[in-house]
Formats: sequence, C-alpha cells, structure tokens
Amino acid sequence: MGVDLCQLFIPRVVKLSIDALKSGTIHPHELSRYGLTIIALAVGVAVFRYFWRNLILGFSRLMERDIREQLFSHLLTLDRPFFQKRTTGELMALATNDLAAVQLAAGMGLIALIDAIIMTGAVLVFMIYINPTLTLIALSPLPILAVLTKMLSNRLHKRFSRVQETFSELTELARSTVNAMRLVKIYSREVDQTANFDRLGRQYIKYNMQVATIQGLLFPVSGLVANGSLLLVVMIGGRMAIDNVITIGDFIAFISYLFMLIWPMMAMGWVTNLFQRGMTSLARIQAVLNERPIFINDGSVLPLPAVIDSIELRGLNYIYAEQQTPVLQDITLTLSPGLFGLVGPTGSGKSSLCHLLARLYPVPEGSIFINGVDLNRIDINDYRRAVAYAPQEPFLFADTIAANISFGRPLASVQEVEAAARAVGIHDEILYFKNGYGSRIGEKGVMLSGGQRQRISLARAMLTQAPILIIDDGLSAVDGGTEQHIMSALIEYSRTKIVIMTSHRLAPLAQASQLAVLQDGRLTAVGNHQELLSQNDYYQAIYRKQTEPGGGEAHAA
Repeated sequence: MGVDLCQLFIPRVVKLSIDALKSGTIHPHELSRYGLTIIALAVGVAVFRYFWRNLILGFSRLMERDIREQLFSHLLTLDRPFFQKRTTGELMALATNDLAAVQLAAGMGLIALIDAIIMTGAVLVFMIYINPTLTLIALSPLPILAVLTKMLSNRLHKRFSRVQETFSELTELARSTVNAMRLVKIYSREVDQTANFDRLGRQYIKYNMQVATIQGLLFPVSGLVANGSLLLVVMIGGRMAIDNVITIGDFIAFISYLFMLIWPMMAMGWVTNLFQRGMTSLARIQAVLNERPIFINDGSVLPLPAVIDSIELRGLNYIYAEQQTPVLQDITLTLSPGLFGLVGPTGSGKSSLCHLLARLYPVPEGSIFINGVDLNRIDINDYRRAVAYAPQEPFLFADTIAANISFGRPLASVQEVEAAARAVGIHDEILYFKNGYGSRIGEKGVMLSGGQRQRISLARAMLTQAPILIIDDGLSAVDGGTEQHIMSALIEYSRTKIVIMTSHRLAPLAQASQLAVLQDGRLTAVGNHQELLSQNDYYQAIYRKQTEPGGGEAHAA
C-alpha cells in the first residue's frame, strides 16, 4: 500500500508542474521543489518495496516450512494401508515440486494480486477525478480480457494437474531405480530403465509445453488489451486536450495512470497462472492432509498394564480390505512369557498375524486381549512402545551402524548397543568395518549382507527391551551356527518377556516353549516340538524334509 501510494502521487506532481510550466507562472525554486518531491516519493517506493519483499516473501517461505512440517508430521500419523496406496515418489513430489508452486503463489502471486487490486482501485479513482468519460473509454476493452482469462484458466488447471502427476511418476521411477540398482545391474536392465525414464521425461515436457501454451496466450492477450486501451486514450484523450476539455498536464497524468493500470491488467494473466498452479498443488497436498489415521485414541482408552502376563486371541478372524478371502480364521490362542514359535507354509497367515499383534492393521473388536483387556481399548501409542518388531526384510537407514541399532532407543549407552550386537552375533563383524559402529552402511544397508541386515534389525528390537518381541522370519538369511547363538540369547530374553517368532526352518523353533501350526489361515495344532512331531502330519513332513540328508536344512546351511 505504501509503494502504491507513493507511485500514485508521482503523476499528480508531474501534472501540476506541467500545467504550471504551460501557464508560465512557475518559479525555478518551485520547479526544484516538484523535482525533490518526486525524488522523495521514489525513495519511499524503494524503502517500502524493500520491506514488503522481506515481509511477504519471507512469509511465503515460513508458510512453505510450516506446510512441509505439517505434511511430514501428518504422514507419520498415517498407517500402513495408506502407504500401500501411495508411492514414495508421489509423496516426495508433494514435498518438493507441489510445495514450491504453493510457495510461489503465496509469495509473488499474493504480492502481484494485492498490488493489482490496490493499484487498480486507486488508479481508477485518480483517472475518474481527471475525466470520467475518458476513464470509461480506457476500460472498455477489459471485459474481453476477463472472458479470455476465465477460459484459459480452466484449461490451465487441468493441464497443470497432469504436469504434477507426471512429475510424481518420474520421481518414483528415479527413486525405485536407485534403490534397486543392484537388481537393475544383475538383470542388465539399464537400457530399459533409461528408456522408461526418457519416456516419462518426454511426457513431462509435453505436458509442460501444453501449460506453456496457455501461459503464452495469457501474457500476449493481456498486453494486447492493455495497449488497446492506450491507443483509445491517445486518440480520444489527445483530442480532448486539443479542445481544452482537459489540460495537457491532465492528459500526461492520465497516460501515466493508464501505464500503471496496464501492469495490473497484464499481471492478471501471470497471477492467474501462479494461483492455478498453486491451488492445484495445494489440493494435492490437502488430499493427503485429509487422510485420517485408522488408529485414533478416544477418551475411553486405558493405559497399558505395567506387566504383560498374557496375550489372548479369541476367535480372531481377519480379511484385508482389498481381498475377499479371510487370511486368518477363528484363531484362538493364549501366549505367556516365553518363546512362542509359529510355523506354516507360505501364505498361511503367519505374517498377517504378526502384523495384527504389532497393530500395523486394525484389530477386530473382542479378538485380541492383553491381560484380559481388549486390545482396542488400550492406548495405541503405549502398546506400540511395548512391541519390538524384526521383519524378514528389515529397513535400515543410510546412517551409522550404531544409529540403526539404537533407533528404537536413542538414549541407549554404547555398552548397551554393543551388548545387543553381541547377542545377535554381529559385534565382531562390525569391528571389521573401518569405523566400527560409526560406519555408514548406505541406502537400506547396501554395504551389508542379508544376514547382517537381519541381525542389526534384531539387535535394534532386542535393545528396546520391549515386553513383546515379534520376529517375522527374521533369521532366514543367518547361517546355522550364528542362528544357535541368537536362539540362546532369545531364550534368555524370553524368560520375562513374550517372544513370538515365525520361521520356515524348524531347527531354531525346537527350543520354543510352545509352537503353533498355521495352514490356510487356520490354527491346526498347538504344542511343544515333541508333541507336534508325534501328532501333526504337516509338522512331521517338514521336519523330515529339513533333517534328512539333502533336505532343507542342508540346503539352508
């Protein structure tokens, strides 16, 4: 407002000086005063412009930071089903490309819009004050600009949506290719992946060129309409000045004001472009922010019991939202402190049961109880803090070994981290690295073997000392000797805690206090190793296959 006010008074000073010069009554000192006034107004424009650039552009950067933090923190509240629907590349695009478009709209776009509104309103007042008729003539082409801008804006929104969607696909392809670089090289897919990236890149350029076509029309159309207004003012206003309807000073001031009006007229196309891009991107971000987590604590939640004595499953049935066949059917089981083994063929529901016990998916009411209390009535955050989880395919951060092990317990001492590593038999191997526990292991632990990644994941879980430890086939890549060492540590760990472990190999589970067999989502047998070996046909068959010469155990070794 300060900038616009200073700019608006400059033509007024020019008008007064020109009219005074024409009348021949102006004194040199008075002319100098007019000049100094213009200089003062110009300095005011510079000072105010400096402050609005800092304040408004600074605001847009703060807003960008806040939305990015809001988006990131909101993503952390969402559950596994959400991330099965959205790709990582899409979410990365929201936090980069889309957010940049929002920032530009809230920065320069907001400045241009407010400037155009204030300048247009004030300029019109000054123009009407000079001559209302000439003002109407100058504004006559504006409806054409309004209609064309509306038509082009609708097309711009649709085309920019395609641009952002394609950028998400491009980002996801780049991310997944880099993460799977070893696989790409093993199968010699470099040329194919490059071709896919090139195809998406060309598609991205194509959609951007379609957006540029709309932008290329908005600016010339705005300029054409603005210059049409100038032509009418020169022709008709010039005649008015000749006929003394208005003074020469009024004519020059009116043209100056019209030039000020031309900028808002031309800026409307640019502002429309910025806001269409910003609103499109903001809608994509808002769609994620509108997602609600599945697990929400209400006022009736109960704190987790201080000591967990039992986990009871009562007729548990579960079916995934996108499937029609239940993955778990009528599971009734009671778990107490000790090592509990879960065996069964691939697809029998072992991992699904682990996911439910870890509360990665919603649990049906009245199906899982902790110390006799329905799991759904227990505070979700309290429960998750009481569960440590080691999956078959562990995720490791591109950080140090120590940071990965202590992720679930950041304040753990060096001695506690080393003790967890020793328990899973990886301490000596860590010392072989140049920087020991301070060695960085690359994206997803690319510098480690499969067995090393699994053991670091298990060390992370054991370090938390959580009362419930779930190991979902987390030793599948570990050799037999190391496996025995780990099982000894797990037996000791399970003396006061509930340890649930799934495995395709029966040897490590033979020491479990209790075993269960899952087949086709149903619990077919429960007992210890000897009981199942004598009573369950599936368990007998798997045991023979893995222990006889040339069987599964021999191959695994």
